[in-house]
Amino acid sequence: MPRFFLEVAYKGTKYAGFQIQQNANTIQAEVEKALSLYFRTAFELTGSSRTDSGVHALQNFFHFDFLVEDSATVSNSVYRLNSILPHDIVIKSICEVADNAHCRFNAVSRLYEYTIYNRKDPFLTDRAYYYPYPLNLDKLNEAAAVIKSTENFKSFSKKNTQVQTHLCNIEESVWFVDGNRIIYRVKGNRFLRGMVKGLVGTMLKMGTGKIDLDEFIKIVDSHNCSLADFSAPSHGLILVAVSY
Repeated sequence: MPRFFLEVAYKGTKYAGFQIQQNANTIQAEVEKALSLYFRTAFELTGSSRTDSGVHALQNFFHFDFLVEDSATVSNSVYRLNSILPHDIVIKSICEVADNAHCRFNAVSRLYEYTIYNRKDPFLTDRAYYYPYPLNLDKLNEAAAVIKSTENFKSFSKKNTQVQTHLCNIEESVWFVDGNRIIYRVKGNRFLRGMVKGLVGTMLKMGTGKIDLDEFIKIVDSHNCSLADFSAPSHGLILVAVSY
């Protein structure tokens, strides 16, 4: 049966996350509903990267199998599907792939950015974290460098997460300034539940001088998530890209 990758972007403010849930609206639920309405058959999507409640994405993927005589019928449905979807979700493309292609397991990396701003800006209110405190960028990047040399991220994984391993390969971890925004960019092969928010919240403690580098390293090496800070709000986090 033909398999298709569906590329999607969304503003996650109103949703309880990416993956379908009982008694809560999600990105997956809205996309499945739009596909079912348009093609008049039930769809069950598989997602590439789960995002938590309130998290946004410039690029994420689903895949699905659909028996159709002409695959162009599916690929050319983007405009009409977008007219069904809410304004805060957009399908960017649909393309046929190999029958065994998997949007989650075939992904080689995910790129996230977390945005902070310290001067009031109404255009960033729901897409960045208002943090009106002085930050030492050099200290933030000292902490970010530690992340690149780390493999076990159990300290930054929320409790009751059903994963077989806490090992992640991080190839990029850096803080930089863009106008009045301070952005943390991190790229890796996989991420644990709450991991980026835990990294950001804990690094901010170092950036404000509440902890030093040795204390930060101890938190990383402790493999104890109760020592990390997960207080960074979801709306500052964006999944920028999933690479295959």
